[in-house]
Amino acid sequence: MGGIYTVLSTHAKTLCELTDDQMMFIGPDLWQETPNPLFDEDYSLLMEWQDHAAQMGLNIRVGRWDIPGRPIVTLVDFRPYYAQKDQLYGDAWNDFGVDSLHAYGDYDEASMFSYAAALVAENYYHFALEHTNRVVYHAHEWMTGLGALYIRKHLPQIATVFTTHATTIGRSIAGNGKPLYQYLWAYNGTQMSQELNVESKHSIERQTAHNVDCFTTVSDVTARECEELLDRRPDAVLVNGFENDFVPRGASFTARRRAARKRIFEVANALTGAHFDDDTLIVSTSGRYEYKNKGLDICLDALSRCLPSGALTRQILALIEVPAWVFAPRLDLQQRLTVPQEYTTGLLTPFLTHWLHNEDQDRVCTFLREHGINNQPEDRLKIIFVPCYLDGRDGILNLSYYDLLVGHDLALYPSYYEPWGYTPLEAVAFHVPCVTTSLSGFGMWANKVKGAASQIEDGVAVVERDDYNYEQVVESVMQTVLNFASLEKKQVTDIRRRASQLASKALWEHFIDNYLEAYTIALRHAAERQTGAAN
Repeated sequence: MGGIYTVLSTHAKTLCELTDDQMMFIGPDLWQETPNPLFDEDYSLLMEWQDHAAQMGLNIRVGRWDIPGRPIVTLVDFRPYYAQKDQLYGDAWNDFGVDSLHAYGDYDEASMFSYAAALVAENYYHFALEHTNRVVYHAHEWMTGLGALYIRKHLPQIATVFTTHATTIGRSIAGNGKPLYQYLWAYNGTQMSQELNVESKHSIERQTAHNVDCFTTVSDVTARECEELLDRRPDAVLVNGFENDFVPRGASFTARRRAARKRIFEVANALTGAHFDDDTLIVSTSGRYEYKNKGLDICLDALSRCLPSGALTRQILALIEVPAWVFAPRLDLQQRLTVPQEYTTGLLTPFLTHWLHNEDQDRVCTFLREHGINNQPEDRLKIIFVPCYLDGRDGILNLSYYDLLVGHDLALYPSYYEPWGYTPLEAVAFHVPCVTTSLSGFGMWANKVKGAASQIEDGVAVVERDDYNYEQVVESVMQTVLNFASLEKKQVTDIRRRASQLASKALWEHFIDNYLEAYTIALRHAAERQTGAAN
């Protein structure tokens, strides 16, 4: 789930082709008692090594990841290593100065998997490879840092690459309402990690960045952040791409778009009692539930101001597709959806598709109630909160995220903190124009491609955003929605085509050379280290 999953799953096909399938993904075995829908286990694949690993006490399963490229993947059970946790953390402190003393939450689980992944790499290397093989171990995000450091110590002949997709402390500074960008030069990362209670995550991230052969990140904006907060400038920027295998074409695209809109309108009608014809503009936002960082505050504020503006020339249906603390799908809504008819009265709480554990405290629900957004049938703007993971099995929409995205008309991602921004890239790949900001890696890239500030007519509107111009951003997003809603059909068609054309410039075939550059840097440094050790 999330952006890192998208990075790995979409570039797998290109990397498999470049390496002639000499690549292995390593993941946690979290589906031990139930079938894993994305993993095709194959005992005949690397069978001799599987037997050897089992004899050495590694509990692994080997198979293929059921995505384009079908790369080899090893899933490892990391639970046995909790018993060694204190020793492992002590070694990390003694060897690399990693401070795990203040760890909490997901730190232990991530670290135990990271250690197990390194054991898998070590075991396979000693069984199947030789010192003449040029091997790269690529670790993504702080969660895999402990394993990367283990490889660095115990297998120095393996080149290590570490990619941070965001810095822990940068995300924390932004999420806690502190101005990140204007004062970035003045922040001390370690000091701020203590203040914001993320010391251990920051420590493993920082020390991994300083001890691998090649340190990388995903955008120029995050490279500056790393330099200031982690005290190391990345050796390479691995811009995130996409793979067009995920996007339907021709008649299939049209059919899936029609099916998505039909289902969205069915759910919206059953929930609100309003009629939605195909002229309805479907506006959406999605991503991680970081209210300020992902610009949810901007989205809701801008949309709510559209309602009384009097400028709406057509009906707008806005979907907030952000996973929250879901309790269950709404039974009353499910019952309505089992009866194929159009309703003229809405349900209670007509803006929520799933009940939440914390509905009274949820920030989206609170905003909608405080601003009187009740989705009355006569309102020309309706906002619906879809707080579940869109995996096709949510109990209400029952379509995957991509199968819904294809039916949207305009997407809003006015982020404050967005190292790259897969949601806008995914949107334009599915021909959905979008709004992003100059603080996102994707927004900076879109401006660079155009050579000027990108506008919605180009397929992506890049709104200028800084630490203090909230009101201007809200106004800009609101005007973009209103203006887009007033466009003629041909104008929208042209904008959708330009959005898709921009996405075609972000295919992995254009960006994968950055990975090859990083691997070359890492291999060169590993070779120099080996030569120095021999001398």
